[in-house]
Amino acid sequence: MGRVDNDAFLSELTRFFTRSKATGTVYITTKRYTGQTKPKPRGVKDEAESSSDQKMCLIRATLNKKKISTVINSKDVNRFQMAYANLLKAHMDGLKKPERTKSKKSDKKSS
Repeated sequence: MGRVDNDAFLSELTRFFTRSKATGTVYITTKRYTGQTKPKPRGVKDEAESSSDQKMCLIRATLNKKKISTVINSKDVNRFQMAYANLLKAHMDGLKKPERTKSKKSDKKSS
């Protein structure tokens, strides 16, 4: 699907979570985004990067072979973060509890 706007990303991520209950895993990655589409060569200083004060964040989600991504501007971070947190809280009910093993202290006391 590619890059979409923030609201479309959240709605598609909701669909990813509902599909993943049947099969698959949703992978989400977040990183800082500078707007570059190609890597710059080593040793070359980019003057445009230092003058740019616009900070952005790139979020990607993957379910099986379907991928979506969005870019969040610094002015939209709070609104997106609240909606994203609510979405995660609503769909984190299928997590498995880790198996607990006896602690080392109880093993020493029993012997």
